[in-house]
Amino acid sequence: MRRAIAAAVFAVLFAATLSAEAKRFTILHTNDLHSHLQGVSPELDYTPLSPGDDATLGGWSRLAAAIEAVRIERKNPVLVLDAGDFLMGSLFHLVAREQGLELGLLSDMGYDAVALGNHEFDLMPDGLARILSAAAARRYLPPVLFASAVFDPEDPEDDSLEKVCADGLVQRYRIIERGGVRFGLFAVIGKDAAEVAPFASPVNFRDPIEVSKEMVALLRGEEKAEVVICLSHSGLSKDPGKSEDLLLAREVPGIDIIVSGHTHTFLEAPLRVGETIIVQAWEYGKELGALDFEVDGGRVRLLEWKKVPLDDARPGDRLIQTRVDAAKRLLDQNVLAAYGWSYGQVLAETDFDLKAAEAETGLGNLVADSIRWYVDRVGSDADNPGSQVTLAVESGGVIRDEILKGRTGRLTVADLFRVLPLGVGLDGSMAYPLISVWLTGAELRKALEIVASVHPLKGSDYFLQVSGVRFTYNPRRVLFDRVSRVELGSAERGWKRLDTSKGNTTLYRVVANYYNSAFLKLIGGFTFHILDIVPKDREGRPIQDLADARVDADPARPGIQELKEWVGLLEYAQSFPDADGDGVPEIPARYSGPEGRIVRAPSLNPVALLAGAGWVTWAAIGAVVLVLAVLAGLVLLILWLARRLGRRRPPSPRPA
Repeated sequence: MRRAIAAAVFAVLFAATLSAEAKRFTILHTNDLHSHLQGVSPELDYTPLSPGDDATLGGWSRLAAAIEAVRIERKNPVLVLDAGDFLMGSLFHLVAREQGLELGLLSDMGYDAVALGNHEFDLMPDGLARILSAAAARRYLPPVLFASAVFDPEDPEDDSLEKVCADGLVQRYRIIERGGVRFGLFAVIGKDAAEVAPFASPVNFRDPIEVSKEMVALLRGEEKAEVVICLSHSGLSKDPGKSEDLLLAREVPGIDIIVSGHTHTFLEAPLRVGETIIVQAWEYGKELGALDFEVDGGRVRLLEWKKVPLDDARPGDRLIQTRVDAAKRLLDQNVLAAYGWSYGQVLAETDFDLKAAEAETGLGNLVADSIRWYVDRVGSDADNPGSQVTLAVESGGVIRDEILKGRTGRLTVADLFRVLPLGVGLDGSMAYPLISVWLTGAELRKALEIVASVHPLKGSDYFLQVSGVRFTYNPRRVLFDRVSRVELGSAERGWKRLDTSKGNTTLYRVVANYYNSAFLKLIGGFTFHILDIVPKDREGRPIQDLADARVDADPARPGIQELKEWVGLLEYAQSFPDADGDGVPEIPARYSGPEGRIVRAPSLNPVALLAGAGWVTWAAIGAVVLVLAVLAGLVLLILWLARRLGRRRPPSPRPA
């Protein structure tokens, strides 16, 4: 009898020991894939099914193969997660509303949860609803998570998205039971990401910290989750004080793991804030993050984090690549045939790389020049010199890919499109249209202050690449009054100084895409209305609705035939001479580097600080003088009081 009791007690204790053992798990994670189904350029170099013969990175067939390889290698349960912006970045997203292709491929790869990022809203709420519905109709919609959305009950523009969310195509959170552990997952969008999602309107986004606190309480309380994972499209920064996901981890205890996105951050190691682990996997599917951890007694312990490079070391998944190749044929038929192009068609060649940077670049000049060239060729009146474009601008945040020469130097339609892939037209057609407005010389200078003053405060997305203008700014000058000299023209035609005083009432034509134009009002508000700019038509009348300022490719036809900036870039590339006679135009050597269009000239020289200064500088000087005068007055008052008190002090008593 005693032996039986002892055996029973031993069995219970042994079972309890087993249940208390640490359990190992792996999270495979991606973020900011941006429809880069074919990897990162150059397109002609990319050979995903034959390893060891190219230097390209990324591609979803390689991603699928890497996920499967890790699943086989690990003996423990594996979760596959994405932190948002799976959409918008290549030709493939042009058929997203009809095909839901990206979501379908993520489902095929076995993703357990996919977050929504700001670029999922680029096609407006109804566009996102159509993408989700298209994927669901084909029965390959992965679990999509998003807890931040606030719908407008008075505006019908977000009704379709609200309905698909109510139907469960988007969930506020998800519970996954795997390996004997209950995981709670949710997704939020950060403040910066929300700010750069103007086309999400009328959908608004709640504060990510408030949402996360609610979700952690719900998941750990009502849902009894042992591990809480946040898919946060908020991001990280070189400045820890500006890293939204670090702040999220500090402010919301109870999140075990944050899979971060939005900032395209190249991490060397996972970040830790208290008990929270933070990871991010760079951009465009160039790498796959692999986080190994243990769950022991309700606590998560980091074991290892590896970055799996998605390079040519192994063959990609043949089935996924077959679906991608089928999508190319669909694009040729449904989109590109109308322009006389095809996906892999060579349009130009280059013998140098055109790299992106937070400064003037040859790539930025090429893009800005293409906008000015395209509008002058298609959307201007040749008999009216005043209709020619004075200034064309493009923001750093819209230039999404570099142009690399690779092995052949030849650039395809797909390569060039990836440079300017974003957006949707106001007529519902894909990609940003070009907007044309007229500004005064003083307003042109204000616009250039975005580079000099706003960009250092807001980040690289606000750096402007320009065409038709050359300007100098001094970063040592007073904020919002740093541009000291503006010239109009070009390197070929020469430069002429612009009168930026209020007395110059001449109007100058400025062209940008609709997204950048929509930020004009935001810039005014952000700068306390110091940089207020009023877009005008040719006669100087304020433009109330930027939709009316779209450049019309064919005024003879009813409605507005939107000029798409990506089309302008491709046609501009085709317009260059074929210098070597091989039948392919060459990108000119002038785009191999900057031309000095944007001159940063830091100086504390009084002349440099005050040359052409506006009221902002003089007001700042006046304020400083006033403060100094007040301080000097206080010092004199204190000295006077001290002297008076010294005179009234009674004489010291003499010793007896």
